[in-house]
Amino acid sequence: MTGPAWVLVTTEDERRNGRVRVRGRDDGRRLEAASLGGELGERATLVQFSSAFCAPCRATRRVLGEVAAMVPGVTHVEIDAEARLDLVRELEVLKTPTVLVLDAEGRVVRRATGQPRKADVIAALGEAV
Repeated sequence: MTGPAWVLVTTEDERRNGRVRVRGRDDGRRLEAASLGGELGERATLVQFSSAFCAPCRATRRVLGEVAAMVPGVTHVEIDAEARLDLVRELEVLKTPTVLVLDAEGRVVRRATGQPRKADVIAALGEAV
C-alpha cells in the first residue's frame, strides 16, 4: 500500500445502497485549470461535480468550502455536471456529488462519490500535499 487511503465511514444503509464510493488514483490523470474553469490550488484542489437538484451536493459544497478555507494553498472548484458533459464523460463521473482531490500539478490522487465528512476530506488531502 502506498500512502494513506481515503476511507469514508458510512452507515450500513449507505454501503448497501452504494451511495458512497471511494477510488484511488485515476491512472495519473492530470487536469488543467482551463478545463476546470478555475485556478488550481498551490498545494491541492478539491473538484466537486454537482447538479441542480442534488441535496447532498449542497452539503458537500459547504464541507469542501470549509476545508479549503482552513487549509492554506487548497482551493475548491465546483463544476455543474450538466453544463460540462464533456468533462463528465472524460472523467467517468456517474453520480453527483463526485469529489476529486488533485495535487498541486493537477493529478487526481483521490476520488469519491457521495457526501464526504470533513475529517475524511482532510485525510484525503494528506495524500495530495
